[in-house]
Amino acid sequence: MKKPYIEEKIGDWFHRTFTAETAASEMIWHRDREDRIVEPIDNTDWKIQLEDNLPQLIQGQIFIPKGEWHRAIKGTGDLKIKIKKL
Repeated sequence: MKKPYIEEKIGDWFHRTFTAETAASEMIWHRDREDRIVEPIDNTDWKIQLEDNLPQLIQGQIFIPKGEWHRAIKGTGDLKIKIKKL
């Protein structure tokens, strides 16, 4: 399955870009195998939704525990984030 993002590893962080052309249907609920910290590189109106929570803007550092269901919610323009896998 093709990933809906482009990823580059820079030091301890993974930089991901979801382009404006990414279909909203590609932003699926999923779980990860490790704890993660997600942080936006640029200001964005894209959102993240964690299990049993309302969507929130991707601002500052967001901690996602291992195994927790979550998804991105498409906004306007490109989404550029960095992810640290703990």
